[in-house]
Amino acid sequence: MKKLILRYHFFVMGCVSFLLQSCNTKFRVWVGPDGQQKIYNLKYGEHKRQKMDVFLPKDYAVDSPVVLIVHGGAWTLGKKEHMIQIQKMLFQNKIPSINMNYRLVSQKKKITYKQQLEDISLVVEKFNSLTEKAELQPNNYVILGESAGGHLALLYGYQHPDQIKKIISLSGPTDFYSPEYLNSFYSKYTSPTIQKVVGTKFDRKNISEAFKQASPIANITAVPTLLFQGNHDFLVNQHQGISMDSALTRLNVPHKFIFMERTGHVPRFFSKRKRDSIIYPNILDWIKK
Repeated sequence: MKKLILRYHFFVMGCVSFLLQSCNTKFRVWVGPDGQQKIYNLKYGEHKRQKMDVFLPKDYAVDSPVVLIVHGGAWTLGKKEHMIQIQKMLFQNKIPSINMNYRLVSQKKKITYKQQLEDISLVVEKFNSLTEKAELQPNNYVILGESAGGHLALLYGYQHPDQIKKIISLSGPTDFYSPEYLNSFYSKYTSPTIQKVVGTKFDRKNISEAFKQASPIANITAVPTLLFQGNHDFLVNQHQGISMDSALTRLNVPHKFIFMERTGHVPRFFSKRKRDSIIYPNILDWIKK
């Protein structure tokens, strides 16, 4: 018991060192029985949105993966609090997790998805520096994203197989460049947003290579991937998930595709039954397998 309490004490002291770098952060720590901790608004950078919540349950193994959670919001909106239910579920199942905010896409501030990927990298770097105090292993992450966060999770995971051991995408966009996307009605109402995300003019007759670079389906590596897709999703068309499943199959990447009938975008918000009987069990199985 002393060892358990001591390791959490040292972890908090490491976190406090980051707190001292700023006077304008609502940093707080909850400590529960047996050394459980919930650390809110820990800074990982100097921008006001570069904060993360770290949940450390009791009795996790040293080799337990840390789930890095990336919120959605069309790349321009959203916050980590929208993912708190997933983080609480992981905590209840003794899985350490990080729930992060990141800089939002802005033409004026010249922030694109690339800066958002940089923020994920900063979170990994900061938490890696604390893993010894928490008695966890560095570069041992499962990245989980929802909607726009699913896109970022897929792209970052495939680009960093040395850090990310598994990927989970809930309703994440996957393709901004293929003929199937360019010729679809879906592209006509999503391309203005995608243009801002990529930071390059969208011209369907002469599509820039930048849109391919931003598409997870064109950047697949061997990182095992869990995909969720609803067949009635109008924000992220069902063919985004279906095409990604086909590409992963073709490339022999270990993966699982959960295709949900009569289901729209981010169904965990709207269907407790699907959340508790389909989404959460598959997430837990994927992390633990």
